[in-house]
This record gives sequence, C-alpha cells and structure tokens, in this order.
Amino acid sequence: MADTVSDRENHGTEPVTDHVHGSAWAADLERPEHAADRELLVEEAITAVENTVKGSLVQLVTHEAHGHPSAYLYEPLEETFGDAVHWEYVCQCNCGGHIVRVEV
Repeated sequence: MADTVSDRENHGTEPVTDHVHGSAWAADLERPEHAADRELLVEEAITAVENTVKGSLVQLVTHEAHGHPSAYLYEPLEETFGDAVHWEYVCQCNCGGHIVRVEV
C-alpha cells in the first residue's frame, strides 16, 4: 500500500480515507484541494482503491474542474492495478463532477 501518511503531509490535507473499507463506499474527491491539485486527486483515488477490500467497490467522485476522468484517471489506475481491478464510468453528477465505479 502507498505511504499515504507522508503523501498527506506533503499536501497538507486531510486524507480521503484513513481505514480499509470492507463494503461499498464513495470516495469524495470533490473538495477544494482536489479542484486545485489534479495530482492529489489521482493520488487519493489510488489510495481509495488500495483501501477497498477485494470483492468490494468504491465510487470515485471526482471534481468537475478536471473534466472527464478518462483524460487523467484511467491511465494511472491501469498502471497501478492492471487487471486486479475493473472500473467503469457511471455518470456526471448534477454538481458537475464525475463518478467512476471501481470493483476490487
């Protein structure tokens, strides 16, 4: 698992999650710090997937500021997890963000 504590210290933000999730959950990646920092959004999306138990899913709710997640999130997910996870685009939220469902 990634060293999320040192990553958070570098960004000075609260983590999107601080524990392992054994059931379906949603990772809120729509906070102002995510709008300002695409790298942070991607980093925390990966941490969210890492903190999801095999057989469960996480919905990554991304900030509208970065547009469709295919432009910046799919490649890092592929590079990090390969075939170990499956993701699919769900929809665009009313607020303008996007939802990507990741099955671990």
